[in-house]
Amino acid sequence: MTQSDLLTGLGPLLKAECAAEAAAAGGVEAADLEQGVWVRLLDDGRTAVTAVRLRATVRAEARAARRRARREVPYDPTAQPPPTTAPGVEQTVLDAEARRELRAAVRRLPGRCPRLLGALLSANDPTYREIAGKLGMSQGSLGPVRSRCLGCLRRMLLAEIAAP
Repeated sequence: MTQSDLLTGLGPLLKAECAAEAAAAGGVEAADLEQGVWVRLLDDGRTAVTAVRLRATVRAEARAARRRARREVPYDPTAQPPPTTAPGVEQTVLDAEARRELRAAVRRLPGRCPRLLGALLSANDPTYREIAGKLGMSQGSLGPVRSRCLGCLRRMLLAEIAAP
């Protein structure tokens, strides 16, 4: 059996597999999926095309189509870009006040928490390795200590909110 006879014989199977997978492939048409499978099979360079290999190629192409569908956004030349509005003066003042209150609450925490959370809130955005070196802690203990400190901060802020 020649290659063309084999491909012709597997054509109906390919159509059926592509029709079955197209619905789950993120809105891809079966004909587009079929074309992608043919391209994959021809680019592969192997001469033997079996039903098993054909089905595997259809599924691989369907997965690739799903990934493309998630990433790609159709181009609409008539769409207007969303307006970019800078925050007003009022919002800027409120944001600055919230940051000041958060930093004041962090400073009231016990033990190593103020230094650790202060380093995590730093504008420099240091890595865990840099923070561990700066605080003299092991890098592996930063996560658990951070978790305990955030829990303490949460309880303290909830108590302050509930008190008035």
